[in-house]
Amino acid sequence: MNPGPTSAIEAEALRLGFDAVGFARPDPGDQARAGLAAFLQDGRHGTMAWLQDRALWRGDPLKMMPTARSIVMLGLSYAPEEHPDNEPEGDACISVFARGRDYHDVMKKRLKALARWMGQTYQAEAKVFVDTAPLMEKPLAARAGLGWQGKHTNLVSKRFGSWLFLGAVLTDLDLAPSQPESDHCGRCERCLKACPTGAITPYRMDARKCISYLTIESKDAIPADLAGLLGNRVFGCDACLAVCPWNKFAKPSPHPEFAPRFPVPADLDLLEKLDEEGFRQHFAQTPVRRAGYARFKESLRLVRLNERTGHGG
Repeated sequence: MNPGPTSAIEAEALRLGFDAVGFARPDPGDQARAGLAAFLQDGRHGTMAWLQDRALWRGDPLKMMPTARSIVMLGLSYAPEEHPDNEPEGDACISVFARGRDYHDVMKKRLKALARWMGQTYQAEAKVFVDTAPLMEKPLAARAGLGWQGKHTNLVSKRFGSWLFLGAVLTDLDLAPSQPESDHCGRCERCLKACPTGAITPYRMDARKCISYLTIESKDAIPADLAGLLGNRVFGCDACLAVCPWNKFAKPSPHPEFAPRFPVPADLDLLEKLDEEGFRQHFAQTPVRRAGYARFKESLRLVRLNERTGHGG
């Protein structure tokens, strides 16, 4: 007997190198929509106006593909060889997700290959998405059984811990939904306590205080009361992810693309000497370039100041 579309698509996705595969209806759910609305109403998105611009689209994937009947959620593990400390040592710390090749490129190549296969095999319409489209990946991934949204609001997997990049394929195929993953955080609050700036309360994030937001996405100067809490973090922050106990089950990523492409920990003296062209070359094909040279230099200045004044993360 030939496998049905769901099992066959899962098998092909795994063959293409994906680590996690699940299926759901193209609907993030009322709870996710309400959470996004509250997040925006409270202004917790800071200067990320793009979240506000297509808020209605985020709650309804059919706006991007009206014929969609299912969504295939996929994950790639980027678990590091050594799990990071929530209080990183060394000269300058760059978040684990940004040390290897930009996940957008790695993920999209595989997604397109899967979409082509679905089209050829089932004459299906399929559209791929990697983080840049107005799609609520984390709630959809939870509905597709890839994990659950932990108290830090990130996805947590029993198998892969906190280290999954997410991608999606919307399709007009009617695929059997996976069993959603239940919440396994229990009474644990390690992630909340680990956050250097107090940006997290249970299942609620204030991006305006998040170090990842401040060093990557923010268009404003980092407030003085938060600058001293950066510690040595120049791009992103892994504090809430690093302490999650589910990470003990995560094996190092099998994908060489996500291995560090520059020395880790980073050398602050070397980074300070980089001009704009040197910055582009040093961090070529990595997510670090997304922050831009000016923002990165400002983060370096603050980290050096913290070093001199003894401010830790």
